[in-house]
Amino acid sequence: MDALQNLNPVLQLLIVMSMFSLLPFAFCCMTSFLRFVVVFSMLKTAMGTQQVPPAIVIIGLSIILTFYTMGSTFDRMYQMGSVPYQKNQNMVMAIQEGSKPLKEFMLKQTRESDLTFFVELAHKTKPKSPDELCIWEVAPAYIISELKTAFEISFVIFVPFIILDLVVANILLALGMFMLSPTIISMPFKLLIFIAVDGWALIIQGLVSSYN
Repeated sequence: MDALQNLNPVLQLLIVMSMFSLLPFAFCCMTSFLRFVVVFSMLKTAMGTQQVPPAIVIIGLSIILTFYTMGSTFDRMYQMGSVPYQKNQNMVMAIQEGSKPLKEFMLKQTRESDLTFFVELAHKTKPKSPDELCIWEVAPAYIISELKTAFEISFVIFVPFIILDLVVANILLALGMFMLSPTIISMPFKLLIFIAVDGWALIIQGLVSSYN
């Protein structure tokens, strides 16, 4: 980043415009969107409703919840990035300053063991403070931590549905209905129980609360 700040402003603009192509990647993997979309996809699989809700609904809900949980972070990114840009029109410095709140958010959600692994690969000496870490060093540790957390939550969600599948399968086996698929019979009961306990509200409230 320091080397780019000394480049011609035109070259800086070209490089920054090229970096904008990474924005979809950054939004999907460096925000709370990752946890939301994984858990909701696992929930759909656990319920056995492969096509319902549609993928576009899952993605849309994840995007809305991402802006809800990270609204303050995005606001700080804009405020910190706009200051150097308004002073000297330096896009590189603006991105460098604007990315600091995002790095702070990722550090709060990252497990220490995952962060230590990637920091040791990138640095010969241990950094004295988080300010010395680059956002691209924090990002892979954050992604691994988020995937692990999302799978832990998904496991808790899966267990009740698996138990219900086993109960239905044993009942059908006892009745001698070997040709009837247990999944077809258990799906209405899954939906009924999920609605009865207000499952969507419980899961969304739990996911949102996990970032507070």
